[in-house]
Amino acid sequence: MSRPARGFTLVEVLVALTIVSVALMAALRAAGTLTQSNGDLRIRAMAQWSAENRLARMRVQSDWPAVGLNRSDCSQGGEQLDCQEEVFATPNPFFRRVEITVLDPTDKRRLARLVGFATNLP
Repeated sequence: MSRPARGFTLVEVLVALTIVSVALMAALRAAGTLTQSNGDLRIRAMAQWSAENRLARMRVQSDWPAVGLNRSDCSQGGEQLDCQEEVFATPNPFFRRVEITVLDPTDKRRLARLVGFATNLP
């Protein structure tokens, strides 16, 4: 009497390998997406800190900004960043509205935006 063969057929092995390869490709793509998102999050955090630093420096130094548009370099943490500072007059002559926008210098996309006020109280 012959015993039935034990083990997997070639078709079963190929199906199992296909399933494993699809799962590994999905995991690899997810890891790549997470890595890219991490880099984007880092540069956006640096941009937000640059904007906050500029507004804090303006307040601490009692800097009374002129109305208009000003552009400057505001690199942070080894990241090249461009700051665009727009100052608006307000109905109160002792206050100025300041909008700080931080841009990526390569493609000019906005990374952060901060709105605050500068004062010139007597």
